[in-house]
Amino acid sequence: MAQYVDGFVLPLPKKNLAAYKKLATKASKLWLELGALEYCESVGDDLAPKGCPMNFTKLAKPKAGETVVFAWIVYKSKKHRDQVNKKVMSDPRVQQMCNPNNTPFDFKRMAYSGFEVIVKR
Repeated sequence: MAQYVDGFVLPLPKKNLAAYKKLATKASKLWLELGALEYCESVGDDLAPKGCPMNFTKLAKPKAGETVVFAWIVYKSKKHRDQVNKKVMSDPRVQQMCNPNNTPFDFKRMAYSGFEVIVKR
């Protein structure tokens, strides 16, 4: 059975990077505790490679002073993802972490989707 991945892209004010890393570290522990196989958060370093007609900067549209975060969570399957996320979303710890009035990024500007893994080596 193919694995399943939730992917996320979001613009992040650079001044909030330390706060975001703290939040992401808490989130990673929660998702892994509740069954996710892998959890990765990464911050933009080479966002606009020369010759690339579309890149994460164009996709995420960061404002001045912002960078881009690219993250993913790996599951056994889509069904497993749905089971883990149901547990995560009902956990009171995630409610504390996801208060839209007190987060280091704007939830409305985050893009996320689920993906079936077709190649993994």
